[in-house]
Amino acid sequence: MLSMNDAKPVHLIEVPRRNWRLYLKDLLDIILSAFLLVALTPLFIFIAIAIKLTSKGPVFFKQTRCGLNGREFTFYKFRTMSEHAERLLPELRAHNEMNGPVFKMHNDPRVTRLGKYLRRASLDELPQLWNVLKRDMSLVGPRPHMAEEVELYSAWQRGRLSMKPGITCHWQVSGRSHITDFDEWVHLDLHYIENWTLRGDFELLLHTIPTVISGIGAK
Repeated sequence: MLSMNDAKPVHLIEVPRRNWRLYLKDLLDIILSAFLLVALTPLFIFIAIAIKLTSKGPVFFKQTRCGLNGREFTFYKFRTMSEHAERLLPELRAHNEMNGPVFKMHNDPRVTRLGKYLRRASLDELPQLWNVLKRDMSLVGPRPHMAEEVELYSAWQRGRLSMKPGITCHWQVSGRSHITDFDEWVHLDLHYIENWTLRGDFELLLHTIPTVISGIGAK
């Protein structure tokens, strides 16, 4: 049970207890991520070649993110930005379109031409299957953020760290970048945590597919 009280009415998060359903969730994560990593190997190779041919820099983007209970881990994506994109971030902070500690910017100048297509189709997220296989992440769960962003969370917002982060969750199927208020994003994550079921995970995975195909809310 986690208390969320930061100049707001007290709200208690009912965190799912460690039972056979959560162990089954972990097992399904390992099985499905391993299967998808093998099945999607040709696509991985194709994307990797395309990235190397169209821009300078590594194929994969690696960054430290916060997972379950704030534990840090190395997060993987296909690189969609210019080689030194993180150095330019301080200059772009004033253009942040998200009301809160997370940076989101429409038409981010750091994104490469290929990167725009990868992001629109969410193909840049595929390497996170490796994070799932390593058990740093789950297929479904709150998105992981950087440590410096987590440090700016309000006390009640830290409730989203009470479950393992995922590749997809309510934020992805509810508009993604159309949501510009971080509090709204957090409320979606807390709703997921408090009402978590295996069936709910399967439904979110199924809803993610048309959302990704349509590119709704992608930036």
